[in-house]
Amino acid sequence: MSEYWTPAHHAVEHEDAQTLARLLATGSDPDEVFGNMTLLTHAIDVEGDSSLQSGRPLTVHATAVLLAFGADPELADPDGHTPMELADHYGHGLAVELLRAHSNGRAAGNR
Repeated sequence: MSEYWTPAHHAVEHEDAQTLARLLATGSDPDEVFGNMTLLTHAIDVEGDSSLQSGRPLTVHATAVLLAFGADPELADPDGHTPMELADHYGHGLAVELLRAHSNGRAAGNR
């Protein structure tokens, strides 16, 4: 395990959605902040950057897991970047769709 990242951020950094889901199921906070990133902004950044560097299609596994476990789709990171801003930056359409669906679901649930 990395001494730099928390266990959940380590799973996000290594695109290990299975470990991430296990950590969240056993009590890790889906809105955890470490350094200058929330888990959700970290996931979108890793997914986007990995695609740019490798040329492979964008994935959405970590983002989907985090949203399924209740991560706030509108929570900005300490630098003020929202998940949607990062998804737009990377042209990460799958993440944009998921974020919109979860944002709308929260708004409907708060009525």
